[in-house]
Amino acid sequence: MKISVKDAETGSRISMDVESDNTIEEVVESAANYWNKDPGAYVVRFGKKVLSGQTTIKETMLQEGDVVELIPDPEGGKR
Repeated sequence: MKISVKDAETGSRISMDVESDNTIEEVVESAANYWNKDPGAYVVRFGKKVLSGQTTIKETMLQEGDVVELIPDPEGGKR
């Protein structure tokens, strides 16, 4: 199915073909690489919920055409 990933910093979007067994981590890596960003510094948010990297597309209940946001990891600065 196709989902859109929006770069929260710039507002630009990409369409991505995903399978139900793809993980959110794979989505982050693909989108971050597309925008030349460090995948380790970003997470994906759907609505107000940050999605866990190990969660599969099926487990997130994402639907065809949904838009997720690539955002800087809010825990990135914590030690």
